[in-house]
Amino acid sequence: MSNKKKPLSTSIRTTLEEQRQPFPMEGTPDAGTGGFEILCITAGEGNGWEFSPEVLRAAVPLFDGVQCFVDHLPLDTVDGHSVRDVAGLITDPVFDEETQGIKAKLTPFGPSAELLKETCQEILAQGDVDTKIGFSADLGFNNEGSVVTEIVKIYSVDLVVDPARGGAVLRALYSLHKQKTAASNRSFMSEKITHSEAEGLNALRAETEKAEAVRKEMCRQLLDNALSGSNLPSPIKDRIRAQFSNRAFDPAELNRAVADGKALYAQLTASQSVSGVSGHFSGMYSAEDQLTAAVHDLLGAQRPNEVKGVRCAKLSGIRELYCMMTGDVNFHGGFYAERARFATTADLPGILKNALNKLIAQRWDELGASGYRWWEKIVTVEHFDNLQDVTGILVGELNLMPTVAEGAAYQPLAVTDSPETGYWTKYGALLPLTLEMFERDDTLRLRQYPFKMATAGLRTISALVASIFIKANGVGPNMSDNKPVFHADHHNLGSAALSPAAWEEASTAIWTQDMLTAGNGAAPKLAVDARYLIVPRPLRLTAQHILYPSLAYEANITSENLQRGQFGDVITCPEFTDANNWAAVADPALAPAIIVGERFGLMPEIYVAQEQTSGAVFTNDQINIKARHFLNVMVADHRPLYKANVTD
Repeated sequence: MSNKKKPLSTSIRTTLEEQRQPFPMEGTPDAGTGGFEILCITAGEGNGWEFSPEVLRAAVPLFDGVQCFVDHLPLDTVDGHSVRDVAGLITDPVFDEETQGIKAKLTPFGPSAELLKETCQEILAQGDVDTKIGFSADLGFNNEGSVVTEIVKIYSVDLVVDPARGGAVLRALYSLHKQKTAASNRSFMSEKITHSEAEGLNALRAETEKAEAVRKEMCRQLLDNALSGSNLPSPIKDRIRAQFSNRAFDPAELNRAVADGKALYAQLTASQSVSGVSGHFSGMYSAEDQLTAAVHDLLGAQRPNEVKGVRCAKLSGIRELYCMMTGDVNFHGGFYAERARFATTADLPGILKNALNKLIAQRWDELGASGYRWWEKIVTVEHFDNLQDVTGILVGELNLMPTVAEGAAYQPLAVTDSPETGYWTKYGALLPLTLEMFERDDTLRLRQYPFKMATAGLRTISALVASIFIKANGVGPNMSDNKPVFHADHHNLGSAALSPAAWEEASTAIWTQDMLTAGNGAAPKLAVDARYLIVPRPLRLTAQHILYPSLAYEANITSENLQRGQFGDVITCPEFTDANNWAAVADPALAPAIIVGERFGLMPEIYVAQEQTSGAVFTNDQINIKARHFLNVMVADHRPLYKANVTD
């Protein structure tokens, strides 16, 4: 016999230099308790390997505490069994001199315990019928030739389908099952269980009852915790407690019962109001509601209306939030469900996205007085349902209503559209939330992200609208007639320095513009004065002197200022860098000129670029959140606009 060891197992679940092979078991099921006394392995030859009694005696402790799972793992998996597959536990192994083998107890336990017991009972009930279901053991050992020198590990004993050999109904719980691949020596064999002596049944029953008592106690604690945090009234709590007390149950069954209780209570109290208190009584909040409220509080964002009344613990920072939501307490990167402390369907990027969008909206409002929303008064904002080029957005005016003779047919009106076309531009960036950022607890940096995004969005629109007045040395982009917005042929370009007379000249130019009409007849005048005076910062006081005072003071004369405007009609444009140039615009409610098109909202919006379990989380140790902005800024009509490019 050669002493050369056979090729080592390539199983990814062990680094030992060992073989993994299955070997016969025998056992006796206890139909009353669902427990089993099994003969794990006996001395002798099995599947080509020779086991001695001495090797088995040394391996007895290895069988203690071995788990039983439902189904084998695939050979190429990199993960272990799921906790949902746990079905039982092998305990109290001993070496039996009579059988020259190792005996042990198998007690159903875990989420799949009921499946284990029910399957065994079905097998017992089938008589001599081969059910093709049995148990298979996964062993690891060292060898010299075909002689096993040491059993190094018992991986598991699993309930499997399609065994290769059956047995008598009361004994066929373990039978042959093999799995082999070219890359691995690992295989499995279903084992056969026989009835043990009747005197062992009582002891097995006691062990099973003990395990059942432990499970009931765990379920009792789970029930207490679920009800204490449910915010349900006492009658509904008592009803749920009576339903689940003194028995083992599936946690999912309890969660459904609590959710049903909350839904029932919400329906009963939906229309009830508390006397003396404004509004409706509400106290039904989920774990996701509490998390949403806590994250908004942490980042300084205003809570959504639906969670304003939530009482929640205060988060210390984004480090605590990251660890509690991902379970990644060691900052390896990734999601560890077994250590995550928030029982919610929301993930970290999703919950942060909602709060960051709320901060963008808040910052958008706060920046309104800073000057970068100056454009809102002079533009018309339009929502579009697609990203097709925008054309014909303005409908021309009717010249005169034609007369209709008695009994004559009505004639179709000659209406023309604006020929101008606007094009969409997409703006955006990624907000990288790195692992280091969470580990450093850099909450302040995260708070700044939406502020900077809101400012960038405002400045983008500000620059796009301002470019209409300052592009191409102050005459603006070309229109469909191949002439710039401000051109002598458009009758809207001047050169006078800002003064009351120059303002009157601009207002007259807009008033006397011909309307956009069809046909060759004389078009009616626009007949709308200039409303807004757009100036650089150095001209603001001059503009205010023109439009705001109620009285104009001249030598020995006090007269009413006929040019006065309303407060806010003087607009300071941050992008007007020439200290002398200025512009005038009619009220867009009467004569729209500049169109700002938006596809998904006027403000930039933050989207989740990926989940917390994939993508850059794995490759770059970061969670990417995407900010996106679709805009279309165009001049639909030059007539309500006037520009003065002042010459020295």
